[in-house]
Amino acid sequence: MGFSRTRSDHASNTYPPELTMPSTPTHRVFNFSAGPAVLPEAVLEEAQRDLLALPGVGMSIMEVSHRSAAFDDVLERAESDLRALTGLGDDHHVLFLQGGASQQFAMVPMNLLPADGVADYVVTGSWAKKASVEAAKFGRVNVCATTEPEAFSRVPSADELHPTRGAAYVHVTSNNTIVGTQWPTWPEVGDSPLVVDASSDLLCRPVDANRCGVIYAGAQKNLGPAGLTLVVIRKDLAERGPESIPTTLRYSVAAKHGSRYNTPPVFAIYLFGLVMHWLRQSGGLVEMEARNRRKAGLLYDAIDRTGFYRGTAHPGSRSLMNVTFRLPTEELERQFVVEANAAGLSGLKGHRSVGGQRASIYNAFPEAGVAALVDFMDHFERTHG
Repeated sequence: MGFSRTRSDHASNTYPPELTMPSTPTHRVFNFSAGPAVLPEAVLEEAQRDLLALPGVGMSIMEVSHRSAAFDDVLERAESDLRALTGLGDDHHVLFLQGGASQQFAMVPMNLLPADGVADYVVTGSWAKKASVEAAKFGRVNVCATTEPEAFSRVPSADELHPTRGAAYVHVTSNNTIVGTQWPTWPEVGDSPLVVDASSDLLCRPVDANRCGVIYAGAQKNLGPAGLTLVVIRKDLAERGPESIPTTLRYSVAAKHGSRYNTPPVFAIYLFGLVMHWLRQSGGLVEMEARNRRKAGLLYDAIDRTGFYRGTAHPGSRSLMNVTFRLPTEELERQFVVEANAAGLSGLKGHRSVGGQRASIYNAFPEAGVAALVDFMDHFERTHG
């Protein structure tokens, strides 16, 4: 799905006008932002059509009661489509929460880490490290593997994991948005429950969700808009949380009340449901993986073609969702961002902690946008190389 592109008569660029696209209210740029990120155009168009009044309801989704029959239907269809996409069985709850993935850094240990237990954390990036630091406020944490000495440029191999026997859980971050690394497959961790922060790559490919104790994800990267946090948790684990922790931070309470102990993010859940439907209509996760591999392959090939661009992640750990690379100098990197923005290629500046460039190409990002970036990269190299 591509965006309309129009040439600007007022662009002051050093590259051909066919690479020029103004950012105006009537044009959509190619949005490479890491999050909040691109949403499917079909989803935005459907939400736009129904924003004033949902069909058969007579009011906006932002006005309906979270305890109404209309919202019951929204919630049920969203969960049903998610389960169909992932093959998730009945032994897991699907919870729609708030607070972002960062709140899960605390909720997971608060609910799952007993006073006499230990939790294992695999530290593969800044967010994984933050999760481990937060967990240490509630109990013992063992960093059972880390690639921090290598600037998180790869994920650990299987023989580098040293899990604790009888750990309360093992926590991994499936995709590292800042450094552009991703687990090729989720690791095997023995008998301890696997807890996965899958915020930036959930549903980009088929996964065996049933073997996980907990999967959580902030929606604003690959699932929907900001404001919603998805938690998939095994039913027995949801009951572990002690009654001493705050009510709204207990998984069992959220499950018992169908994610409606308090008012949930109604509009974000509605959009999440539209994204789930779009994924199913688009061919499901097998098709998504094929598309994502094509997109990432095209971009990595452009990076590897000459020495002008340099990928920052080890080839075996490269992310399908967040492609990170550097240019020969920081000055060229700044110029790259300026000219890319003028060409309608937005959000390519790397994270402030690492610099460089980052192209986030989530499920909804169109293949045409990757082709446009590759064309721009080729021209930029010929002009500045």
